[in-house]
Amino acid sequence: MKKEYGFILITYILMQFSGYIGASLLFKIGISTGVEQNKMEMLAIGYWTVISFALATIIILLILRKSTYVNKIEKQTSLSTGKLLFWSITGVFLAFSAQYAAIIIETALGIEQGSENTQDIIQLVEWVPLTMLSVALFGPILEEIVFRKILFGSLYERFPFFFAALISAFVFSIAHRELEHFLLYAAMGFTFAFLYVKTKKLIVPIVAHVSMNSIVVLMQYVFADDIEKMIKDTEQVQQFILWFS
Repeated sequence: MKKEYGFILITYILMQFSGYIGASLLFKIGISTGVEQNKMEMLAIGYWTVISFALATIIILLILRKSTYVNKIEKQTSLSTGKLLFWSITGVFLAFSAQYAAIIIETALGIEQGSENTQDIIQLVEWVPLTMLSVALFGPILEEIVFRKILFGSLYERFPFFFAALISAFVFSIAHRELEHFLLYAAMGFTFAFLYVKTKKLIVPIVAHVSMNSIVVLMQYVFADDIEKMIKDTEQVQQFILWFS
């Protein structure tokens, strides 16, 4: 593995565990200023998430900027700007389709739907709206660099696409710490790897990943009340039909 990649992985890992110190420090500062303990716990986690993700993104992008290494994928001629835009947009639909297919399989296997991880994130966003930047922007950028450019790109140097994508998707899924939804995350990881190889540009899976996360956050946070109302209206219509049947 290239030295630059090692520095990036170390930065990413430190970011993941930095909350034990950073969030604790923010919590103590907040408590000392008179903020209620329960409230400060969420605020500390939310603000440190934004700070750590932003810092890690800046550091990693600076490392990549200075790196002269080009992997097997990016050595090839990329698509035209128009086609890159096409695949960036198409990639969003591919990612959602892969997710939907995974949900169908999980449901058939008796796996209860609903992500505890997603609910925790939405709750965090409700306390600290700025956290949306971490979920919708910084997070996807970091994950595409770590799991697609570094992990998948390194594997693709030695193995065929299917095996490289499968292994990187496996690690990507494990990293989300929701083993019951392993297939869901793996399907998305596989899709983003396909977009990377197809277009020869990391920006394409980044755009698709950012767009997908942004849509999910907006749907579950901004339009949560509207969605709940639609569900209730649908249930009322179903009850009305059953009453007259």
